[in-house]
Amino acid sequence: MRGGRRIAAVSDAAFDLAPGECLALVGESGCGKSVLAAALLGLLPGNARTAGSARLNAAGGAAGPDAGDGGTIELLTASEQELARTVRGRRIGLVPQSPAAHLTPVRTVRAQLEETVRELTGVRRSGARADAERAADRAAFPLDHLDRYPHQLSGGLAQRAATALALVGDAPLLLADEPTTGLDRDLVERTVDELRRHTDDGRALLMITHDLAAAERIADRVAVMYAGRIVELADATAFFGTPGPRHPYARGLLDALPERAFRPIPGMPPELGALPDGCAFAARCDRATAACEALPVPADGVACHHPVGAPPAAPGGPTPAEATGPTGAQRSEEDGRRARTA
Repeated sequence: MRGGRRIAAVSDAAFDLAPGECLALVGESGCGKSVLAAALLGLLPGNARTAGSARLNAAGGAAGPDAGDGGTIELLTASEQELARTVRGRRIGLVPQSPAAHLTPVRTVRAQLEETVRELTGVRRSGARADAERAADRAAFPLDHLDRYPHQLSGGLAQRAATALALVGDAPLLLADEPTTGLDRDLVERTVDELRRHTDDGRALLMITHDLAAAERIADRVAVMYAGRIVELADATAFFGTPGPRHPYARGLLDALPERAFRPIPGMPPELGALPDGCAFAARCDRATAACEALPVPADGVACHHPVGAPPAAPGGPTPAEATGPTGAQRSEEDGRRARTA
């Protein structure tokens, strides 16, 4: 940033995603969810830097110059040419957070869909029209609006147009960043059901969303992000049901829903440029103690000194994990988790 200042927008994010699986990435605005998705596609701004590994299994397609053994592409070091020609759209589809900004303003929706069909599927111009209309129907985009320009669309229609474009290539991995923004509840359910069908056909879906009801409807697992870190990674059935979230922040997200406790989380997330040395959620957490001045290490899918369901520590006292330190098995599990990527 200006003046040489650095901001860690996403830190230590580690997860895997299998074919046929949907992982919902949830959390308040500004927690790093969209930055993570942009990093996977090489769409970060020029002043951004990445470290670590993000490996995409490219089986079933040409490996390309940046593919490793077994047809695996290392996304963080792949060249722009490799990303543009063999990854974006073909192996990773994207439903962008701001669809109106991603649609070409001087071309109709139909023209953009037909071009995408020809480019990604190899269908000739004569067959592209029917395939474009099928893609529009999958995204609940009205066919009588296909000949409109992006500026003639409402926010919800632009969202559906972007979803149709993302579905064209049937990419093995789909990144859907707020795919239900601007949609009424019926269209939300239709959209997530279509995304679920896309996943059930053996493809993977990473859905970034604030809509926890949509996440509950579609997700197999849930990753909760806060202040640039994944603080909980859990099975969706357990997360939305019993025993529920274990991280106090994740529990607070669910409790804030009108159909649940309707109790908002007090305070605001910290600025990413002014993160504390310890737990970033401690200032908003009623379970915080002096132990939270140290950054919690993820264990059993949750990064918290005082996870829900564990006996509360004495104020100012060490947690059992602090008193004994991580076991060798815990360290091995954590090392393995950090080595895996989407």
